[in-house]
Amino acid sequence: MCAGISSNPLSETFNTHCPISDMMKIDTSDPEKKSTAELTREYIDTHPSIRDCISKDLINYSSLARQIMKELGLTHEEAILAACRRYAMKLSKSNFEGQIISLFKESTLEVKSRICIVIAKNDWIVLRNLEEVVKKILAEKSALQIIQSSNAITVMSEDKHLPAIQKAIGDDYIMRIREDLAEITLKSPTKIEEIPGSFAYISGILAENGINLVEAVSCYTDTIFVVEKDVVMHAFKILSSTIEGSQPATRRSAD
Repeated sequence: MCAGISSNPLSETFNTHCPISDMMKIDTSDPEKKSTAELTREYIDTHPSIRDCISKDLINYSSLARQIMKELGLTHEEAILAACRRYAMKLSKSNFEGQIISLFKESTLEVKSRICIVIAKNDWIVLRNLEEVVKKILAEKSALQIIQSSNAITVMSEDKHLPAIQKAIGDDYIMRIREDLAEITLKSPTKIEEIPGSFAYISGILAENGINLVEAVSCYTDTIFVVEKDVVMHAFKILSSTIEGSQPATRRSAD
């Protein structure tokens, strides 16, 4: 799965400086540029819960049309209603959720306790200083993820490696440290790279059940969630229920 919240620490970062709220807005300033059908489809696509209900034929189209009229300032209810129904026919032919559920039935879970997170300044010196520590951690086959963003470098590993990580990075570069967390890793088949929405689906289920993600990382076939230790078993139970089916194989580990 290529999509996710992480990036390769050595990769180039592209930042459009575009707020998420702006990305979710629908431009209705010039109604001549877009048809009612186009605006209706855009509205549905920017509201995943509505899109999901439409794909399952679980929505009142008249109520949806009136809601779209109200929010977008449109006036032709019948045209919106017709656009909703036409789009519903298209969505009903896709079965992304079924593909995702089938994928997770082939997945397994791993849980690891005593996880730490070190957030450092985004500086090349931090990556340079981590080189020897990374070699040591990888040689021990311990948990390790390094994520680079435009503002920071995040290092996730096991609590036992925290002193070495702190010393390597240096206090002048460390912004925050968190200890005694838990890590849940969902290990999936390689076809996860080809199925859209799998990361959003599983993280959405956790969010709907009140699980806050301290960190979330997608790396090839592994989807990694870091949570507070007091909710890890609740999160594990939720994920287990999601993937159980053909093979509810799970593995737990703790230092």
